[in-house]
Amino acid sequence: MIHRPTAYARPRTSAFGRPTNSRERGADGATTTPGTKETTHQRGGTALPRTRVRPTERMTNEWVEWHRQYEDEGLLTARLRVVQKRIHQALDRNPVGPIQVLSMCAGDGRDLLGVLADHPRKRDVKARLVELSPELVASGRERLRTLHLPSVKFVQGDASSSDAYEGVAPANLLLVCGIFGNITDEDILRTIGHLPELSSRGATVVWTRGRFAPDLTPTIRKWFREAGFEESSFDTIPDTTASVGVHRLTTEPRPYRRGVRLFTFLEKEDRPSERARRADRSSGAI
Repeated sequence: MIHRPTAYARPRTSAFGRPTNSRERGADGATTTPGTKETTHQRGGTALPRTRVRPTERMTNEWVEWHRQYEDEGLLTARLRVVQKRIHQALDRNPVGPIQVLSMCAGDGRDLLGVLADHPRKRDVKARLVELSPELVASGRERLRTLHLPSVKFVQGDASSSDAYEGVAPANLLLVCGIFGNITDEDILRTIGHLPELSSRGATVVWTRGRFAPDLTPTIRKWFREAGFEESSFDTIPDTTASVGVHRLTTEPRPYRRGVRLFTFLEKEDRPSERARRADRSSGAI
């Protein structure tokens, strides 16, 4: 679930130690979907055009390089701290017993693993972290070995398919971070609509999205409400467009289904975060 930049620092912020006129890259999630360059999907019986991204070594390398930016104090580390705080609270709230956790596009898992390192309920957690990049998975597994948590597993695979969550769904905690800035609005709505099929009763979802123009976060929060979730918190990171949302399922979960395509990552130039970055450059904002 690691946090590809759904957001970037505002001009006056020096993210990652770079000059204040720099922005974070627009990449916001791991490439997880096989397929052709141009294809369609169905919604309400209507075929919609879709730009698909085939997992490539170039793109997985892009995410690996991006993760190295966590070494600097900046936007990503600030957002990570908020995400970890919300994960910690979600684990605290769960009743006594096993806690099922799933993480989409998990990266090296530092958000969840950073919390489990010293959380009193870490032995209760059964987690599956799904990530495409073999290098990030290897890095996460290396850290996991030091924590001695046999019920926490990394899976190298396609996080955009519901098949990846068979055996861990329904989950008590779902981490959907670093995704919503890299997919279409249609796919954000689609993913949120399917989350009750991956959730247990009262499950918590932690998600991220940048508030770059046009700011879609008010609409995303509305879509969560319409899907049967109640907002627990919505954090904005000072001096950046980054935000972290937490929603809790208040309606009855729906049965898990295999074979559901949740989202498709866009080509880099088509991602909402990248379009916003280019618009800022054109206007002279950066």
